[in-house]
Amino acid sequence: MTRSESPWHAGERAVHDRIGERALADRITIAADVPDAAAEFLEQQTIVFVSALVGTDVWLTPLTGEPGFVEAVDPRQIEVASRPPVGDPLAGVLRSPARVGMLAIEPATRRRMRLNGRATPTATGIRVALDQVYSNCSRFIQKRSPGGAAPPPDASAPVTTDLLTASQQRWVETADTFVIGTADRDGNADASHRGGSPGFVHVRDPAHLRFPDYAGNHMYMTLGNLEVQPSAGFLFVDWFTGATLQVTGMATVDFDVDRAAAEFPGAARVIDVVVRSVVETPGRLPAAWSEPEYPPFNPPSA
Repeated sequence: MTRSESPWHAGERAVHDRIGERALADRITIAADVPDAAAEFLEQQTIVFVSALVGTDVWLTPLTGEPGFVEAVDPRQIEVASRPPVGDPLAGVLRSPARVGMLAIEPATRRRMRLNGRATPTATGIRVALDQVYSNCSRFIQKRSPGGAAPPPDASAPVTTDLLTASQQRWVETADTFVIGTADRDGNADASHRGGSPGFVHVRDPAHLRFPDYAGNHMYMTLGNLEVQPSAGFLFVDWFTGATLQVTGMATVDFDVDRAAAEFPGAARVIDVVVRSVVETPGRLPAAWSEPEYPPFNPPSA
Protein backbone atom coordinates (compact mmCIF):
# COMPACT_ATOMS: atom_id res chain seq x y z
CA MET A 1 0.00 0.00 0.00
CA THR A 2 1.42 3.42 -0.97
CA ARG A 3 1.36 6.62 1.06
CA SER A 4 -1.31 7.97 -1.28
CA GLU A 5 -3.62 5.09 -0.32
CA SER A 6 -3.02 5.26 3.44
CA PRO A 7 -1.29 7.79 5.68
CA TRP A 8 0.24 5.03 7.81
CA HIS A 9 3.17 2.77 6.99
CA ALA A 10 4.05 -0.46 8.80
CA GLY A 11 6.19 1.22 11.45
CA GLU A 12 3.47 3.68 12.40
CA ARG A 13 0.93 0.87 12.54
CA ALA A 14 3.21 -1.10 14.85
CA VAL A 15 3.44 1.87 17.22
CA HIS A 16 -0.35 2.45 17.10
CA ASP A 17 -0.86 -1.16 18.13
CA ARG A 18 1.83 -1.14 20.83
CA ILE A 19 0.35 1.96 22.44
CA GLY A 20 -3.24 0.86 21.86
CA GLU A 21 -4.29 3.80 19.68
CA ARG A 22 -5.01 2.21 16.31
CA ALA A 23 -8.68 3.15 16.48
CA LEU A 24 -7.81 6.77 17.24
CA ALA A 25 -5.30 6.87 14.39
CA ASP A 26 -7.92 5.46 12.01
CA ARG A 27 -10.00 8.60 12.54
CA ILE A 28 -7.22 10.84 11.24
CA THR A 29 -7.03 11.92 7.62
CA ILE A 30 -4.01 13.62 6.09
CA ALA A 31 -4.33 15.75 2.98
CA ALA A 32 -1.79 16.49 0.26
CA ASP A 33 -3.18 19.95 -0.52
CA VAL A 34 -2.15 23.31 0.94
CA PRO A 35 -5.28 25.28 1.98
CA ASP A 36 -5.37 28.99 1.25
CA ALA A 37 -4.83 29.90 4.91
CA ALA A 38 -1.83 27.58 5.08
CA ALA A 39 -0.39 29.09 1.89
CA GLU A 40 -0.60 32.53 3.49
CA PHE A 41 1.09 31.19 6.62
CA LEU A 42 3.96 29.71 4.59
CA GLU A 43 4.52 32.93 2.69
CA GLN A 44 4.96 34.82 5.98
CA GLN A 45 7.79 32.60 7.21
CA THR A 46 11.50 33.44 7.33
CA ILE A 47 12.69 29.95 8.37
CA VAL A 48 11.66 26.41 7.39
CA PHE A 49 13.33 23.21 8.56
CA VAL A 50 14.05 20.41 6.08
CA SER A 51 15.02 16.79 6.78
CA ALA A 52 16.29 14.12 4.41
CA LEU A 53 18.38 10.98 4.31
CA VAL A 54 22.05 11.31 3.42
CA GLY A 55 23.17 7.75 2.84
CA THR A 56 21.97 6.03 6.00
CA ASP A 57 21.90 9.17 8.16
CA VAL A 58 19.01 11.60 8.59
CA TRP A 59 20.02 15.26 8.77
CA LEU A 60 18.05 18.45 9.38
CA THR A 61 18.83 21.89 8.01
CA PRO A 62 17.21 25.32 8.31
CA LEU A 63 16.45 27.27 5.14
CA THR A 64 16.01 31.03 5.50
CA GLY A 65 14.86 34.02 3.53
CA GLU A 66 12.69 37.08 3.55
CA PRO A 67 8.90 36.55 3.80
CA GLY A 68 7.75 35.10 0.50
CA PHE A 69 10.80 32.87 0.00
CA VAL A 70 8.39 29.95 0.59
CA GLU A 71 5.50 29.93 -1.87
CA ALA A 72 2.66 27.55 -2.65
CA VAL A 73 2.81 27.60 -6.44
CA ASP A 74 -0.32 25.44 -6.56
CA PRO A 75 -2.25 23.40 -3.95
CA ARG A 76 0.15 20.45 -4.19
CA GLN A 77 3.51 22.11 -4.78
CA ILE A 78 5.62 24.59 -2.87
CA GLU A 79 8.83 26.34 -3.81
CA VAL A 80 11.55 27.36 -1.39
CA ALA A 81 13.95 30.00 -2.72
CA SER A 82 16.85 28.99 -0.50
CA ARG A 83 19.40 26.23 -0.27
CA PRO A 84 21.88 25.09 2.39
CA PRO A 85 25.35 26.66 2.36
CA VAL A 86 28.47 24.78 1.35
CA GLY A 87 29.47 22.39 4.11
CA ASP A 88 25.93 21.73 5.31
CA PRO A 89 25.11 17.98 5.44
CA LEU A 90 22.12 18.49 3.10
CA ALA A 91 23.83 20.83 0.63
CA GLY A 92 24.58 18.07 -1.88
CA VAL A 93 21.39 16.06 -1.37
CA LEU A 94 19.09 19.01 -2.10
CA ARG A 95 20.84 19.65 -5.43
CA SER A 96 19.32 16.38 -6.66
CA PRO A 97 15.82 14.87 -6.34
CA ALA A 98 15.19 13.85 -2.73
CA ARG A 99 12.38 12.89 -0.39
CA VAL A 100 12.07 15.57 2.26
CA GLY A 101 10.18 16.40 5.42
CA MET A 102 9.50 20.05 6.17
CA LEU A 103 8.44 21.97 9.25
CA ALA A 104 7.34 25.60 9.28
CA ILE A 105 7.06 26.93 12.80
CA GLU A 106 6.26 30.48 13.88
CA PRO A 107 7.38 30.99 17.49
CA ALA A 108 5.67 34.38 17.82
CA THR A 109 2.23 32.84 17.24
CA ARG A 110 3.10 29.26 18.31
CA ARG A 111 1.77 27.90 15.00
CA ARG A 112 3.36 25.03 13.08
CA MET A 113 2.81 23.15 9.86
CA ARG A 114 4.37 19.97 8.49
CA LEU A 115 4.80 19.15 4.81
CA ASN A 116 6.31 15.96 3.39
CA GLY A 117 7.05 15.21 -0.24
CA ARG A 118 9.52 14.88 -3.10
CA ALA A 119 11.92 17.73 -3.75
CA THR A 120 13.55 18.64 -7.04
CA PRO A 121 16.19 21.36 -7.38
CA THR A 122 15.40 24.74 -8.95
CA ALA A 123 17.62 27.67 -9.90
CA THR A 124 17.15 29.19 -6.43
CA GLY A 125 16.32 26.26 -4.14
CA ILE A 126 13.82 23.42 -4.27
CA ARG A 127 10.31 22.64 -5.47
CA VAL A 128 8.41 20.07 -3.39
CA ALA A 129 5.60 17.90 -4.74
CA LEU A 130 3.55 17.27 -1.62
CA ASP A 131 2.39 13.91 -0.27
CA GLN A 132 1.33 15.01 3.22
CA VAL A 133 0.27 18.37 4.63
CA TYR A 134 -0.96 18.84 8.19
CA SER A 135 -0.81 21.08 11.23
CA ASN A 136 -0.19 20.19 14.86
CA CYS A 137 -1.31 21.92 18.02
CA SER A 138 0.81 24.56 19.75
CA ARG A 139 1.72 22.31 22.67
CA PHE A 140 5.24 22.82 24.05
CA ILE A 141 6.09 25.63 21.59
CA GLN A 142 7.92 28.42 23.40
CA LYS A 143 6.75 31.86 22.30
CA ARG A 144 9.51 34.08 20.87
CA SER A 145 9.46 37.29 18.87
CA PRO A 146 11.59 37.41 15.70
CA GLY A 147 15.12 38.69 15.72
CA GLY A 148 17.13 40.44 13.03
CA ALA A 149 17.41 39.86 9.31
CA ALA A 150 18.57 36.56 7.88
CA PRO A 151 22.36 36.26 7.59
CA PRO A 152 23.98 36.24 4.13
CA PRO A 153 24.56 32.82 2.51
CA ASP A 154 27.81 31.10 3.53
CA ALA A 155 28.34 33.67 6.29
CA SER A 156 30.18 31.24 8.59
CA ALA A 157 31.93 27.95 7.99
CA PRO A 158 30.52 24.90 9.80
CA VAL A 159 32.67 22.84 12.17
CA THR A 160 32.15 19.06 12.16
CA THR A 161 32.98 16.70 15.03
CA ASP A 162 32.20 13.06 15.81
CA LEU A 163 30.98 13.78 19.35
CA LEU A 164 29.42 16.62 21.32
CA THR A 165 32.00 19.01 22.74
CA ALA A 166 31.69 20.27 26.31
CA SER A 167 30.10 23.55 25.16
CA GLN A 168 27.71 21.69 22.86
CA GLN A 169 26.66 19.43 25.72
CA ARG A 170 25.77 22.51 27.79
CA TRP A 171 23.88 23.90 24.78
CA VAL A 172 21.78 20.75 24.44
CA GLU A 173 21.18 20.43 28.18
CA THR A 174 19.82 23.98 28.44
CA ALA A 175 17.74 23.89 25.23
CA ASP A 176 13.97 24.32 25.38
CA THR A 177 13.36 23.42 21.73
CA PHE A 178 14.71 21.21 18.98
CA VAL A 179 13.56 19.82 15.66
CA ILE A 180 13.80 16.09 14.97
CA GLY A 181 13.96 14.53 11.51
CA THR A 182 13.23 10.89 10.72
CA ALA A 183 12.49 8.75 7.66
CA ASP A 184 10.82 5.45 6.89
CA ARG A 185 12.63 2.56 5.20
CA ASP A 186 11.74 3.99 1.76
CA GLY A 187 13.31 7.33 2.61
CA ASN A 188 10.06 9.27 3.07
CA ALA A 189 11.17 11.94 5.52
CA ASP A 190 9.45 13.90 8.27
CA ALA A 191 10.38 16.85 10.50
CA SER A 192 8.78 17.48 13.87
CA HIS A 193 9.10 19.90 16.79
CA ARG A 194 9.96 18.97 20.35
CA GLY A 195 9.88 21.38 23.26
CA GLY A 196 9.89 21.60 27.05
CA SER A 197 11.41 23.44 29.95
CA PRO A 198 15.20 23.95 29.78
CA GLY A 199 16.84 20.71 30.81
CA PHE A 200 14.27 18.43 29.18
CA VAL A 201 17.06 16.87 27.10
CA HIS A 202 19.58 14.86 29.11
CA VAL A 203 23.16 14.43 27.91
CA ARG A 204 24.68 11.30 29.41
CA ASP A 205 28.10 11.76 27.79
CA PRO A 206 29.53 13.20 24.52
CA ALA A 207 28.02 10.33 22.51
CA HIS A 208 24.63 9.84 24.19
CA LEU A 209 21.55 11.96 24.77
CA ARG A 210 17.99 11.14 25.77
CA PHE A 211 14.71 13.00 25.87
CA PRO A 212 11.08 12.37 26.78
CA ASP A 213 8.14 11.69 24.49
CA TYR A 214 4.71 12.75 25.71
CA ALA A 215 1.20 11.66 24.76
CA GLY A 216 0.34 13.51 21.57
CA ASN A 217 -1.84 13.55 18.49
CA HIS A 218 -2.12 9.76 17.92
CA MET A 219 -0.12 9.93 14.66
CA TYR A 220 3.29 8.81 15.97
CA MET A 221 5.05 9.57 12.70
CA THR A 222 8.40 10.10 14.40
CA LEU A 223 8.15 6.93 16.48
CA GLY A 224 6.78 4.98 13.51
CA ASN A 225 9.74 5.98 11.39
CA LEU A 226 12.17 5.01 14.15
CA GLU A 227 10.46 1.61 14.30
CA VAL A 228 11.72 0.82 10.79
CA GLN A 229 14.63 3.27 10.30
CA PRO A 230 16.52 4.16 13.50
CA SER A 231 18.51 7.09 12.13
CA ALA A 232 17.40 10.51 13.34
CA GLY A 233 18.56 14.06 12.80
CA PHE A 234 18.33 16.90 15.31
CA LEU A 235 18.64 20.66 15.07
CA PHE A 236 19.25 22.90 18.08
CA VAL A 237 19.19 26.70 17.71
CA ASP A 238 20.95 29.36 19.76
CA TRP A 239 18.20 31.97 19.51
CA PHE A 240 20.46 34.79 20.71
CA THR A 241 23.43 34.31 18.37
CA GLY A 242 21.80 32.52 15.43
CA ALA A 243 24.17 29.55 15.70
CA THR A 244 22.86 26.08 14.87
CA LEU A 245 23.82 22.62 16.07
CA GLN A 246 22.99 19.73 13.72
CA VAL A 247 23.27 16.22 15.13
CA THR A 248 22.67 12.85 13.51
CA GLY A 249 22.54 9.57 15.38
CA MET A 250 20.83 6.25 15.96
CA ALA A 251 17.70 6.43 18.11
CA THR A 252 15.83 3.78 20.08
CA VAL A 253 12.52 4.15 21.89
CA ASP A 254 11.81 2.79 25.38
CA PHE A 255 8.03 2.33 25.58
CA ASP A 256 7.99 1.55 29.32
CA VAL A 257 5.75 4.23 30.82
CA ASP A 258 6.92 3.72 34.39
CA ARG A 259 10.60 4.08 33.50
CA ALA A 260 9.83 7.15 31.40
CA ALA A 261 7.82 8.89 34.12
CA ALA A 262 10.47 8.12 36.74
CA GLU A 263 13.05 10.14 34.81
CA PHE A 264 10.82 12.67 33.03
CA PRO A 265 7.63 13.61 34.90
CA GLY A 266 4.60 13.12 32.69
CA ALA A 267 6.46 11.34 29.91
CA ALA A 268 5.03 8.26 28.22
CA ARG A 269 8.26 7.12 26.55
CA VAL A 270 11.98 7.92 26.39
CA ILE A 271 14.12 8.15 23.26
CA ASP A 272 17.84 7.35 23.50
CA VAL A 273 20.26 8.62 20.87
CA VAL A 274 23.78 7.47 20.04
CA VAL A 275 25.51 10.40 18.35
CA ARG A 276 27.23 9.72 15.02
CA SER A 277 28.18 13.21 13.82
CA VAL A 278 27.76 16.87 14.82
CA VAL A 279 27.89 20.08 12.77
CA GLU A 280 28.01 23.50 14.49
CA THR A 281 27.54 26.63 12.39
CA PRO A 282 27.87 30.16 13.83
CA GLY A 283 25.52 32.85 12.54
CA ARG A 284 23.36 30.51 10.50
CA LEU A 285 19.98 31.98 11.48
CA PRO A 286 18.56 35.40 12.31
CA ALA A 287 19.75 36.28 15.82
CA ALA A 288 18.55 38.29 18.83
CA TRP A 289 15.14 36.67 19.30
CA SER A 290 13.27 37.69 22.42
CA GLU A 291 13.41 35.77 25.67
CA PRO A 292 10.96 32.85 25.53
CA GLU A 293 7.54 32.76 27.13
CA TYR A 294 7.01 29.20 28.34
CA PRO A 295 3.56 27.61 28.13
CA PRO A 296 2.15 26.94 31.62
CA PHE A 297 1.70 23.25 30.80
CA ASN A 298 5.36 22.59 29.98
CA PRO A 299 6.32 19.51 32.02
CA PRO A 300 8.88 20.20 34.76
CA SER A 301 12.45 19.26 33.99
CA ALA A 302 13.81 16.33 35.95
